[in-house]
Amino acid sequence: MKIVLAYSGGLDTSIILKWLIEHYGAEVIAFTADIGQGEEVEEARVKALRTGAIKAQALDLREEFVRDFVFPMFRSGALYEGYYLLGTSIARPLIAKHLVRIAQEEGAEAIAHGATGKGNDQVRFELTAYSLKPDIRVIAPWREWEFVGRPEMIEYAAKHGIPVPATLEKPYSVDANLLHNSFEGGVLEDPWAEPPEGMFRLTTDPHMAPDRYEYLEVEFVGGNPVAVNGEKLAPAALLAKLNEIGGRNGIGRIDLVENRFVGMKSRGVYETPGGTLLYHARRAVESLTVDREVLHQRDGLASKYAELVYNGFWFAPEREALQSYFDHVAQTVTGTARLKLYRGSVITVGRKSPLSLYDKSLVSFDEKGGYNQADADGFIKLNSLRLRVRAKAQPKD
Repeated sequence: MKIVLAYSGGLDTSIILKWLIEHYGAEVIAFTADIGQGEEVEEARVKALRTGAIKAQALDLREEFVRDFVFPMFRSGALYEGYYLLGTSIARPLIAKHLVRIAQEEGAEAIAHGATGKGNDQVRFELTAYSLKPDIRVIAPWREWEFVGRPEMIEYAAKHGIPVPATLEKPYSVDANLLHNSFEGGVLEDPWAEPPEGMFRLTTDPHMAPDRYEYLEVEFVGGNPVAVNGEKLAPAALLAKLNEIGGRNGIGRIDLVENRFVGMKSRGVYETPGGTLLYHARRAVESLTVDREVLHQRDGLASKYAELVYNGFWFAPEREALQSYFDHVAQTVTGTARLKLYRGSVITVGRKSPLSLYDKSLVSFDEKGGYNQADADGFIKLNSLRLRVRAKAQPKD
């Protein structure tokens, strides 16, 4: 039996690779997606071969990740439950897409992943896999094996000589990509406990960030960011640049208890420096260039879109239909936002656009600008009509 495993080199997938060989007698092909983890990618490929994989592929998917997944998602303005910029959620359909492709190319009977039976990632991986290849076989060891938790897995790794990054003293799990780092599990499972010092990787502690303002300009064309401080950059390089700028200013840390699709609440800690800057910058440009009713409608639909991405429905028709709408709205999002950064905070201090709907003469207190203020009297009376009728019919105490 041949199995293609989505392999990160972390605790779970390191154990799974060996377990698949022992339990299924399988030939395992390890696939590692480079979506911005850095040196971990090549380390994972080498480690997979040493652990028993017959083949190990490490593919650079950074440009595809940002261009075809992150940027389309950001065009929607999506936030899950008001905070989460969906950094883990948006990476899963890309990984699963290539997992299925490699399985077809290698003639593998199945794919496997390291997502637990309690989490969201199992849903995201498998919904994607089934949408792309309905008859694919998926093996999810967390739903089959005898291990209860990570302490037993660490013991198993030691027994088989498998080096793993997690320890009993530092058992939280880390997921990294170009959009964010996420931390969960272990010591973080107590929602009252503050994250350990030194846990964060992308962001400086705001208290230790430079004690001065840093100004930043982000330019958008047709809904997508294209330049930082006047420098034109390709998608992956642009996001990396913003991560660097946001990270040194301590921007993008959030700590929340979120509602998983499977029905339980989960505590997650995230750092998304570049994504946070992009979110604020595009809101600034949108405020100039998108019609009021369209913007309000877009924001209303964005929460539904965020749920679809979070729950794993990237390749579902309803997400694709919403994407067409968001892409249409984003066509006018052309312009530049100026942000002021300081110790974890992002302040919008300027925005400009050749497609701006802002009319200074119309809004100014010092100019008439073709607006007759007396017209507001009838506007207010018509809008208050139902309120006045109700007040007469149902007088309050």
